[in-house]
Amino acid sequence: MRRTITIFSALLIATSLTACGAGQNAATRTITQVTDGVDLKVTQNGSAIKIVNLLLVATETGDAVVVGTIVNQGAEPDQLLGIAVGGSEAVITGETILKQNAPLRFEGETANAKAVFYGVKPAAGRNIKISLGFARAGLITAEVIIRDKRDDYKDVVSNPVEVNASPDSQQPE
Repeated sequence: MRRTITIFSALLIATSLTACGAGQNAATRTITQVTDGVDLKVTQNGSAIKIVNLLLVATETGDAVVVGTIVNQGAEPDQLLGIAVGGSEAVITGETILKQNAPLRFEGETANAKAVFYGVKPAAGRNIKISLGFARAGLITAEVIIRDKRDDYKDVVSNPVEVNASPDSQQPE
């Protein structure tokens, strides 16, 4: 009998230690952001813009490079007018027109836009407020992290030559 109680107790303890005590309300069940970057949805002024994985990467040259993707899910085109942090404005090259479901990709092999804050000497690990200005959607502000140049971001550079913009990127439809 004693042995049966010991085995039953051991099984009960093992089961309770491996089970999720919070059930359907577990905090880990509601996590949706799996990157360091910030995700935003912009629906003001009739816009339907989605911003994914927005962050800055500090380079060895003292520049901060914008990383992320912007998608216009609305039928009306919009345009990215500028990106600013504090009193500094990023130099944007490549695509700026947001056509429906045609993403602006900042960095990576499929990048078609680049935004760099030159000579700002960013401190990796800090969070900073960044503002994006759009022709239709207006001004959007978010707090993003400044990452160092390693892991997924090891190939980020502040050289704008690598952007593959289309020839009609300067004029909205």
